[in-house]
Amino acid sequence: MKTEFTPAQLSDSDIAEADKILRKCVHCGFCTATCPTYVLLGDELDSPRGRIYLIKQMLEKNEPPTAEVVKHIDRCLSCLACMTTCPSGVNYMHLVDQARVKIEKEYARPVSERLLRAVLAFVLPRPRIFRVSMTLARFGRPFAALLPGSKGGVTPTLLHRIKAMLALAPASLPSPGAAAGSVFPATGVRRGRVALLQGCAQQVLAPRINEAAIRLLTRHGVEVVLVADEQCCGALTHHMGDDRDALARARANIRAWTREAERDGLDAILVTTSGCGTVIKDYGYLLREDRDFAGPAAKVSGLAKDITEYVASLDLPPPPSRSELVIAYHSACSLQHGQKITQLPKDLLFKNGFVVKDIPEGHLCCGSAGTYNILQPDIAGRLRDRKVANIASVKPDMIAAGNIGCMIQIAGGTSVPVVHTIELLDWATGGPRPGLN
Repeated sequence: MKTEFTPAQLSDSDIAEADKILRKCVHCGFCTATCPTYVLLGDELDSPRGRIYLIKQMLEKNEPPTAEVVKHIDRCLSCLACMTTCPSGVNYMHLVDQARVKIEKEYARPVSERLLRAVLAFVLPRPRIFRVSMTLARFGRPFAALLPGSKGGVTPTLLHRIKAMLALAPASLPSPGAAAGSVFPATGVRRGRVALLQGCAQQVLAPRINEAAIRLLTRHGVEVVLVADEQCCGALTHHMGDDRDALARARANIRAWTREAERDGLDAILVTTSGCGTVIKDYGYLLREDRDFAGPAAKVSGLAKDITEYVASLDLPPPPSRSELVIAYHSACSLQHGQKITQLPKDLLFKNGFVVKDIPEGHLCCGSAGTYNILQPDIAGRLRDRKVANIASVKPDMIAAGNIGCMIQIAGGTSVPVVHTIELLDWATGGPRPGLN
């Protein structure tokens, strides 16, 4: 793609990076076939290629984003299926992230939308406040059905978004998991030592996931530490365009993990929420120009691993017998497209005795995508229903996924138990049967 940035514009490192990304695009349109919003809406501007044109025009003109541009960028799930499909290696992730930062800085959203985004950005990364908000939401859930939906379909109103938010609130909350700073010693001879990301929403909604990871790891000789002073990974505010907050959180985590690694050593930083893992693995890029943090950020990105990557290296002994349970494996977008981890989780489940089935249209997003199912509830709901129908076609006993957002989203549309991949692996190697929806 030909670009027309001026020399002055190209002196800005972000614009220079955008220029390199844009020039790789050859207009082939392969990305449109795997883009969830294009598949649903059929609008070229709701495809990666269409959004690339909008972003190119916005950056070249260096003008404030228009309402039309914002509408189509907001509808992007950042599922990154387009990057898996693209034959030219266009890094759409970094391009759309840059567009979101510009929108956040220069576009004046309606007051109600600004308020809602501010509330989400404040509450979700703070587990204690999030727990209180979920408790309060339980009282509002019975009244959610009384709130109106969006009349135009894909242009949600504030009330529609509040309705979606209440619908996602669980009927009850589990007890909190282990506190930050906890250390879980290995059983027997220690084979390794890892930090386990505590997460934000996950530690409130499903602490059982990390508990399963800790049981499995310690049982197989790995010491696990929940690092004190760890924060939200920054993914949530990063995808909302607030890089000031996101990068501050990244720096805080880098400091905390680096201290832990220097004090007692770390073989890896393990992540059980693939959306967080994708961003942490990108810390090196995000802080590449930070004189103080570029090097440490790259080291942290190198240490970051999805839990299945690390478990695969443990060479778990095969179970004494195979299970007859049929597992539909949902490959979270952040895992298959963001981290390029596709076959490994399925192989682990199969080797540990489960019958594993692929889901038709497995490349399409379930509609969770961080806060997307709140901010774009109509599109998210349609994607969830499509995903659930595809899952039902393989007649599973359980559904496995590697991302808490996907688990909650899918569970909202099916009675089939939805569990984390690590819960099944823990169960297969001596742990308890997974908790259900």
